[in-house]
This record gives sequence, structure tokens and C-alpha cells, in this order.
Amino acid sequence: MTQAQTQAQTESKLYTFDEFIEWYPENSQVRYELYDGVIVEMPKPRGKHSKLTGSLIERLLIAIREMGKGDIWTIPRESIVKPSRDKSGYEPDIIVLDEETIGTETRWEAESIIQNATSVKLIVEVVSTNWQDDYYDKRRDYEAMGIPEYWIADYAALGGREYLGYPKQPTIFVYELIEGEYVKTTFRENDLIKSPTLPQFNLTAQQIFDLALKTGNAET
Repeated sequence: MTQAQTQAQTESKLYTFDEFIEWYPENSQVRYELYDGVIVEMPKPRGKHSKLTGSLIERLLIAIREMGKGDIWTIPRESIVKPSRDKSGYEPDIIVLDEETIGTETRWEAESIIQNATSVKLIVEVVSTNWQDDYYDKRRDYEAMGIPEYWIADYAALGGREYLGYPKQPTIFVYELIEGEYVKTTFRENDLIKSPTLPQFNLTAQQIFDLALKTGNAET
């Protein structure tokens, strides 16, 4: 149990999203998310996870520029997504924002908070030990918000066998919102990633996994 979870349970308090934002330590070196009212300290990205996230951002930005969207679609260093439910809040590993519509976000400039699906083109979560969050909570809430595209990049095959098969295989899942529901496409090994939002993106699943492997013996 994390320190933040212990604090929340000790106080016997479930936080609303606004209370969570007010609680969030200023200039914190630790990331926190809110799950059904409970503040959870997130694993610090490091080693392969950190390398993959940073390298994938670079590749996504290249695809965005090739589409002529370089001045319109941006990837901020940090942001907090507020789902429709009032007692949850997430900080995605990667989020692509649309500068043409982000003006509707009343809390963006002061608090880096995203509330509207129209501001988001794509969210990517790189799976770590808390894999259930990405596969269950975030997938459910991003779908309910209307986020048009969501990737789960499970480079270390940490997720459940229901998703990864047996034996487990590193996998990337691309969820596309169609008629209000996510439709999942699975990519492994030499499958070329097909992104509805970024058709210029031209890496295979294995090429993405190799972005993490380049860290040598670093932690996952």
C-alpha cells in the first residue's frame, strides 16, 4: 500500500476530483492519480518504461509533423484528465492535444486539467506493475469520456492472460472509438501499427518494443 493510500484510508475520506487537485503537492516529484476517491501514488517511470515513453513521444511528434499538424497537435509534459465520474483523475503517460479546441478547457492554463474529449486526439499508457489501471479503469473512463483513440503499450507483457494470451506476449492495443464504444485492434511482433488518428505513424509493434530494449539492463 502506498503512503497516499494509507493517508486516505486513515482519514476515512474519499476525495472528489477538486479535493484531489487542491491536495496535490505543488512541484511534486511524485505522480498521483485518483481512483474512485482514493489517492494513489504512481510508480515512478524509470529504466525501460521511461525510455520507451520518451522515444515514443519523439516518433509520434514526427508523424504529427508529417501530417502537417506540428503547430496544432501538441504533447505536453504533464496533464491531468478528469473523467466524467467525479472521484477519479489520471495523468497519462502520453497525451496528444488539439490546440484548435483546447480553448474550451477552462482549467487548462491554470491547472493543466483536461475535461473535454474534443481537446484530445490520442492517449497512450505504457504499462507498468499497476497494469489493471490501464486495462480496466482508464479504458472504461476514456471510452465514457469519448476519447477518440487510446493505446495500451504492454512492452513487458505485464497484463493478464485474458489480454496477452498464454504464454504472454508483448502487445500493443489500439482502441478506436466507434459509435460511442471502443473497438480493439491487437498488434504484436512485426505487425505495423495502424492508427486512425496518425496514419503517418509507421512503426511495427516490435520496433516500439525495441525503443525500451535499448536501455540495456535498466529496470522495467
